[in-house]
Amino acid sequence: MKIHDIDGGKESRITLNDEEFNRVLGGGLVSGSVILLGGEPGIGKSTLLLQMALHLGQKVLYVSGEESQKQIKMRAERINAINDTCYILTETKTQNIFKQIQDVQPEIVIIDSIQTLHSDYLESSAGSISQIKECATEFIKFAKETSIPVLLIGHITKDGNIAGPKVLEHMVDTVLQFEGDRNHVFRILRAHKNRFGSTNELGIYEMQGSGLREVTNPSELLISQKDEDLSGNAIAATLEGLRPLMIEIQALVSTAVYGTPQRSATGFNAKRLNMLLAVLEKRAGFKLAAKDVFINITGGITIDDPAIDLAVVAAILSSNDDVPLPQDHCFAAEVGLSGEIRPVTRIDQRISEAEKLGFSKIFVSKQNKIGLKNTKIQICLVSKIEDITRLF
Repeated sequence: MKIHDIDGGKESRITLNDEEFNRVLGGGLVSGSVILLGGEPGIGKSTLLLQMALHLGQKVLYVSGEESQKQIKMRAERINAINDTCYILTETKTQNIFKQIQDVQPEIVIIDSIQTLHSDYLESSAGSISQIKECATEFIKFAKETSIPVLLIGHITKDGNIAGPKVLEHMVDTVLQFEGDRNHVFRILRAHKNRFGSTNELGIYEMQGSGLREVTNPSELLISQKDEDLSGNAIAATLEGLRPLMIEIQALVSTAVYGTPQRSATGFNAKRLNMLLAVLEKRAGFKLAAKDVFINITGGITIDDPAIDLAVVAAILSSNDDVPLPQDHCFAAEVGLSGEIRPVTRIDQRISEAEKLGFSKIFVSKQNKIGLKNTKIQICLVSKIEDITRLF
């Protein structure tokens, strides 16, 4: 067909009863799409999709090759959501699954997990590369022919990649990653690939005993409430995808007791920390070579946005001099190797988020073009790292 003869109408979507999931998918579940959800064992992949299936008004077939029907019923009771439109099937042979799909006629199919399935067309065991590829191909063909969306749960390797052939990620329409630290309550849903929306969006959940709760304002949860001012704490205005977040950075600078100074960073790139310390030493004259430096981003999340550089520097200097920073000050700028404060993207969004959360002062680069007018927050423009050191 000629390209201008093709119908370019919008694809129909199923709106989920989960705003975070909707946002990451780009506005809902597209009919006939195949979505692959990966994540570490025990992070909450099955809970997320079961919760979605139980809160949806449509008929859903949840196929589990890993748990018994009784185990799934217990999980459904725990998240306090049982309805008449969710059908549970424990089966691993794809031919039997398609027979049940014909009988039940579901509007959405969930497979938990693709690595447990096997097809009669191949003799290899379940979980092998050829079986994963064959089973995925069968479900992709089914989704495209019937316009029924299919959600596949995938195991991941110790490197964090989805187990099986890389071609599996090329075959599906959307690849989602469900990540987080098991020692913290936050879970983050990211899109690594999305044929029907942006890959910049991000969903944040809080793991509770009764299931996963959507976090609509993560900034308030990522900043700890303190009764008194403490040194070594600084607030950064960062972006996760298209979503502005205010995060708290904690630093501890102490004299190295064991000879070799330690450099440790949790949730922040350790190499970048070394670079910032070298800039402070060379450009601002701070003698940190004989001191231990520890950095932690609260909430157990990992941030790779360079805009948090200035907040990391401020936290280090605050801890080094034991001078608390005012709780209503925040930072959004990158630090260059020559000590210059570099501009960051979408500064207006960051400033608006800081103002919304009640901050009175934000430090940004002088080179940033700020389009906001009539803001109540005071915008402090800085050009060199020395401008920040004057705070201490």
